[in-house]
Amino acid sequence: MLGQGGHVTLVHMSLLLLLWSKAAPIEVPQDPKILQDLKQPPTIVKQSVKDYIVDPRDNIIIECEAKGNPVPTFSWRRNGKFFNIGKDPRVTMRKRSGTLEIGFRSGGRPEDYEGEYQCFASNDLGVALSNKILLRVSKAPLWPKEVLEPMVVPEGTPLVLPCNPPPGLPPPFTFWMNSAMTPIPQNERVSMGLNGDLYFSNVLTRDAHTDYSCSARFLFTHTIQQKNPFTLKVLTTDPYNDTSYNATDPFGGRKVAESTPTFLSPSGSESSKMVLRDEHLLLECIAAGLPTPTIKWFKKGGDLPWPKVKYENYNKTLKVINMSEEDAGEYVCMANNHLGSIRHSIFVQVKAAPYWLDKPTNLVLAPDENGRLVCRANGNPKPNIQWLINGEPIDSSPQNPSRQVLGDTIIFRSVQMGSSAVYQCNASNQHGYLLANAFVSVLDMPPRMLGPKNQLIKVIENNRTFLECPFFGSPLPDLRWFKNGQGSGLDGGHYRVYINGTLEIKRARAEDEGTYTCVANSILGSAENQVRLEVKEPTRIVRAPEHQSAIRGSKAHFDCKVKSDPSLPITVAWTKDDKPLHLGWRLKKDEESLTIPNVNEGDEGTYTCTVKSEIDQDSASARLTVLDEASHHPSVSSALPPDRPDPPFDLELTEAAARSVRLTWIPGNDHRSPITQYLVQFEEDRYEPGRWQDLSTYLGDLNSVILQLAPFVNYQFRVIAVNSVGPSQPSRPSPRYKTSGAAPDAIPRGLRGWGSKKDNMEITWEPLLDLERNGPNLQYNVWWRRKDLGEEWSNVTTVGSKHVVHNTETYVPYEIKIQARNEFGQGPESNMVIGYSGEDKPTDAPSDLRVSKVDSTKANIHWKPVDLSSVSGEFKEYRLYYWRESSLVPNLVVSKEKKTKGFYSIMAQPSGILGDLVPYSKYKMFMVVANNLYEGPPSNTVEITTKEGVPDAPKFFRINRRSFDTLHLQWDKPLEPNGILIGYQLKYQTVNGSRVGHPKLETFSPNVTEFTLRLPDRSTRYKFYLSALTQVGAGEVFAEESPHFANEGASGREIWNLTVEPNSNYANVSWRHNFQAGSSEFVLELTLDSKTPDQGGNKTVKHVPRVKPPITLVDLIAGAVYHLRVYSDDYNSVSSKSVTFKTKPAYIDQVDIATQGWFIGLMCAIALIILILLIVCFIKRSRGGKYPGAGCVTGFTKYLVREKKDLPLDPVDQKEDGSFDYHSDEDNKPLQGSQTSLDGNVKESDDSLVDYGEGGDGQFNEDGSFIGQYTVKKDKDETEGNESSEATSPVNAIYSLA
Repeated sequence: MLGQGGHVTLVHMSLLLLLWSKAAPIEVPQDPKILQDLKQPPTIVKQSVKDYIVDPRDNIIIECEAKGNPVPTFSWRRNGKFFNIGKDPRVTMRKRSGTLEIGFRSGGRPEDYEGEYQCFASNDLGVALSNKILLRVSKAPLWPKEVLEPMVVPEGTPLVLPCNPPPGLPPPFTFWMNSAMTPIPQNERVSMGLNGDLYFSNVLTRDAHTDYSCSARFLFTHTIQQKNPFTLKVLTTDPYNDTSYNATDPFGGRKVAESTPTFLSPSGSESSKMVLRDEHLLLECIAAGLPTPTIKWFKKGGDLPWPKVKYENYNKTLKVINMSEEDAGEYVCMANNHLGSIRHSIFVQVKAAPYWLDKPTNLVLAPDENGRLVCRANGNPKPNIQWLINGEPIDSSPQNPSRQVLGDTIIFRSVQMGSSAVYQCNASNQHGYLLANAFVSVLDMPPRMLGPKNQLIKVIENNRTFLECPFFGSPLPDLRWFKNGQGSGLDGGHYRVYINGTLEIKRARAEDEGTYTCVANSILGSAENQVRLEVKEPTRIVRAPEHQSAIRGSKAHFDCKVKSDPSLPITVAWTKDDKPLHLGWRLKKDEESLTIPNVNEGDEGTYTCTVKSEIDQDSASARLTVLDEASHHPSVSSALPPDRPDPPFDLELTEAAARSVRLTWIPGNDHRSPITQYLVQFEEDRYEPGRWQDLSTYLGDLNSVILQLAPFVNYQFRVIAVNSVGPSQPSRPSPRYKTSGAAPDAIPRGLRGWGSKKDNMEITWEPLLDLERNGPNLQYNVWWRRKDLGEEWSNVTTVGSKHVVHNTETYVPYEIKIQARNEFGQGPESNMVIGYSGEDKPTDAPSDLRVSKVDSTKANIHWKPVDLSSVSGEFKEYRLYYWRESSLVPNLVVSKEKKTKGFYSIMAQPSGILGDLVPYSKYKMFMVVANNLYEGPPSNTVEITTKEGVPDAPKFFRINRRSFDTLHLQWDKPLEPNGILIGYQLKYQTVNGSRVGHPKLETFSPNVTEFTLRLPDRSTRYKFYLSALTQVGAGEVFAEESPHFANEGASGREIWNLTVEPNSNYANVSWRHNFQAGSSEFVLELTLDSKTPDQGGNKTVKHVPRVKPPITLVDLIAGAVYHLRVYSDDYNSVSSKSVTFKTKPAYIDQVDIATQGWFIGLMCAIALIILILLIVCFIKRSRGGKYPGAGCVTGFTKYLVREKKDLPLDPVDQKEDGSFDYHSDEDNKPLQGSQTSLDGNVKESDDSLVDYGEGGDGQFNEDGSFIGQYTVKKDKDETEGNESSEATSPVNAIYSLA
């Protein structure tokens, strides 16, 4: 129970924390204008690691870099005492740095400089400290000389060969080898322990050798030292028989006494081990016994901590990576064979060096502001927190009434100028320490504008626009925007002001032009800047050039008519095939066109007109095709269009180098269009064989180029020629060329670290491309470590593109880097990136959500913030959920869809403005805090009611001209009245070009939605402005102009080239016109022909929005006749000619295959092949060839020449003179439906090669020709008339005649 004094202290602390910080810390922009005048205490930016082991052969470099203003000066302490660098000629300090260099060219021993070093960086505002750097020199002592007696052991007994390597710094890596410098084979029976000893669970006769040698490799010196070899002699009762050895009987039939398991390491039945958090635990159990025991591992009272567990050394070593406190406990290893088992318990304790929970960060405050430094760390045992100021204990520093130390937190209240300092937090326990520097800088600076003065911004109409106003001050100023120096600040509705001072205009209009002033105010003064905004019309091409063909010698003409803002100067440029067009004396260009007289082949190509202003541009292209002159025959034109070029040929490779080769080729015919470029492609046979990929492109006047290649790739190349028509076919491939391997050149891209769970971090990257591998066995070396802790790098080598670090703290930063490697070496290391472990759900909710200053469209939101440590991740925003519950307008249905708005604020009393609210409505809202993945619990729910506002524009506003002297106006009430409608207001005035008449005003009651206006004469034009009214005032204006009457304004407008592509139930319609883009809607008048059966003459009218043709007419009647015309909705007299078309019938006509060209061609080809084969067969027969003509005929046309399909041909006898004799033997014919084989037996298989004379007992003459009896294959069935076999193949038939 607390005493009275303790209770008072706790209350005092609580009040201080509640009253702390009326303003958030200031973020200083990285602007040179600010930084050059900003005084800043020193900050350590680079230092050597805490445990620093150096190579005695090199100079010693101890790093210490710091930044600050003024530039810091540096001093060092060694073993707690001032280190006078000037007195030691071997020690120098780098300029503008605190890094020490200790050289030994003039003598001296590196061991004399071992000790503990600490760097101090100082300027007028404070002192920053580095970690204490323990400097040690690497040692690689020699192995002590010793005489080793031979080891004599009976067969089947255990044995341990001790290694005892000399103690090095760092400890050496040990391994066992024989005199041939090959490793000693290890398995379940023979293995090396963690201490380097070689253990035999039982000795076999074949273990007898004289060269068991333990070796130690020292990492820094890259040397290997060897111990004197052991000689092992094995005693046996019987001679060893090599021939009788096998795995199941390793003793060759001899009787060797078996034994139950015993432990060689560790000894006894239990032991203990202590390991630090995040380190790897290695537990070892090596057992003796015959047969060789197997090892199993358990954890008492639970499961092994998967997936952190790895088994090594044939299950004798248990490895648990990244130990955490919950991994402590009793681990049990069990060794057993068929004679019994034995157990050993290892009690594992997990301690922890200090680690950060909340590391102190730099604090910039304005005078009279509040702040705090927090230093929270954890460990086992719990670390002690000590505060220092400028390197000295804070307890011994002068008292400061604005500062109070409360354990791990320092509270600053109403800080004053001159109290800047660097504070150090030291968290330590018996296993280590953490040291962090954090400066407190008190800054007063009047508001300053950081951007250029009086900037002129020109934007295109209807574009989203941003006006920048970067500013800074301490305390942080309030910023407001004004237009033309009048009115209240701009925010909400059409405008949005961002926290950095940027003003967004959502859609720039002509009325948005003007001078905008941003004003930053604080208690120290104000600053302002002006931005002049000009809104311009877009630059566009209203008449674009069109594709055309011209006969050589004629004239070609391309249009390019432009419309742009009169105040913007424009330039019109022409290019040909994407290259600047040189006009010369022949080509003529004016403001709206390009003329090419006396066209020749060189003029052919694609012409592009590009019009540019200083803020936008537009372009359009068209192709010119040049035709030859007409031929002498008056009715036949000899003009041939250009065609694709022929492929290059005769590819040759020369000048081979490690990463390049010269490729040369001969160009093909260009077919009347010059070759503009060559595309070189390659194919390689290792990663994607058969896939051709682009390598490079070259100008069309080259035919020999140097190709830059990647290592370890077996290339072949091909070339494609390109002209104005298109690409050629690829050339034939070149010979293959294989480049040698090399270490990777590329660094894996996309390296990032992120948490998929709250206790892990996934490190991912993009694997190297196949052509970046540069060699076999590609792997990735990945390093990571906690940021700012100065700990050693953890690393892993993997072949994948992902590695997961487990058992991390929630949302802590890590430094990550990566490197690719292959069999040829290591590639470059990547730059260090910062990744974060996973996030968890925020635990706290914002409290005391309330609203003030509610008007019609916005409200001020206030809430109490959460402790940022409860966010459990990166603080993203306070997210306000709000929805419109109802409207106060009777009978108006509203959407209750929830919307969100984010507020980024880390102030002590945050607030924000919620805009875009609908007037005269009830809203509900609540707030959560969000990190990147999760939202926290909701705050209290608040209900507000917005005030009445001005209404939206009327839903529609139409003006129809019903006669010569009247206009009829119609409209509908607004979708959002934003209050109680009290009527409508209509302003109108005559317009004549740029001149306008005196405005007139009409008002209407809320239930009136139409009005008729009489015109003084038919040519009078009016501009109308209609708005709805509430008690607040007039709403958004709906402006319209009276329509043209009859043909007014239609002069020169045309619609032509109306084309229809009908189908059964739809038709594609296109037309051409010379209206300006988006200036008119078009009407499609579609009439069903009255002659169509069962249909009347229905007329359908379709309005086409302001989009370009073509369009599709749907829901048409199959087989019907339609009449179609297109006219302008604004100028009804401007119409196309009427087009009549008929839709296709609903059914699909059947195609007669006998009339198809491909079928007729196929039949002719088959008949021609049969005729050629018959001729060749009969020629062979007349010359006494080796094969009879009849056999040839039957080999291919057995179904065509045989009268009886079920009878085989007669047998064939060979005479002594080599000729053949044919005779019939009706008695020896097989039954109908069977087939005679070469041996005269009836065969059941229809697919035997013997049936065609290609198998069985057939023999070959010396010249390779076939000798034997032929039989003809019998049809399997009368219905299988199209049976296919090798006997009916034309290719095989030709081979049989050769």
